Amino acid sequence: MANLKDIRSRIGSVKNTQQITRAMKMVSAAKLRKAQENVIQCRPYANSIKDLIFDVHGDEEIDDPRVSGPEQETGKSLYVVLSSDRGLCGGFNNSISKIMYNKHLELQEKNSTPDYIFIGKKVGVFFQNRDIEPKETILNLAKEISFKMADKVAEQILEDFTQGAYDEVVFVYNKFISAIAQEVTMERVFPINKEDEPTLEVSDSKLQTVDGVKFEPSKKVILNSLLDKYFTVQVYKCLSESVAAEHAARMSSMENATNNANDMISKLTLTYNKLRQASITTELIEITSGAEALN
Repeated sequence: MANLKDIRSRIGSVKNTQQITRAMKMVSAAKLRKAQENVIQCRPYANSIKDLIFDVHGDEEIDDPRVSGPEQETGKSLYVVLSSDRGLCGGFNNSISKIMYNKHLELQEKNSTPDYIFIGKKVGVFFQNRDIEPKETILNLAKEISFKMADKVAEQILEDFTQGAYDEVVFVYNKFISAIAQEVTMERVFPINKEDEPTLEVSDSKLQTVDGVKFEPSKKVILNSLLDKYFTVQVYKCLSESVAAEHAARMSSMENATNNANDMISKLTLTYNKLRQASITTELIEITSGAEALN
């Protein structure tokens, strides 16, 4: 059984850990507010630009792999998987890594070997431990996230896709739902699926029809520009969603750790008091017994 000194030392250690987890929770909460505002501002634009593409495109067929898909299917897909560079955020990284690995095994059974771009260290480590090497790994997402970074990533991926290297580009990320909830999402960005449900409420944000409108420059040039912007915005939205979800997961995890430390301190303090009381009682018995022996 531990003595009083050991228990006092353990209580002090748990209190120090509790201070760290409480501080980390406050830091994550501050970062979450900024990241959440970024997501809220980004979502409407990311959704409406897709509707605008369909409105401009109409029912015409456009010979663009970003809409119609590649002319010749290669059987290969590119998965861009987003995680975090650091841990201490609950199941944030583990959930997305396991889901993506199960998808990898499923594709292997179909004799398909996808390429990966990992944004974040943790998912890269998970796959490397299973001898799966990515095409590229991008780090420091939480620190360097910006529209410029999204544009750079989008340009690189778009070049490979338009050259026919892949049949589809899929982003896998944790979608921010709330401060206590995130959802692993697989979103095919290219080619655009015209059968998707409308992203905007008809009653609130229905875009005006463009039937009969003459375009200058041509409709094809406008669509090309819109598609480039669409992809960059979608990349930025996915990055923003992942960062906000990471901060939310870490804040929730650190709150749970702080509460667990409180419970542990209470249990250790109770044990300490019991042992101290037992020690005092033993000493009193010894003193009383000694006094009785002298008499």
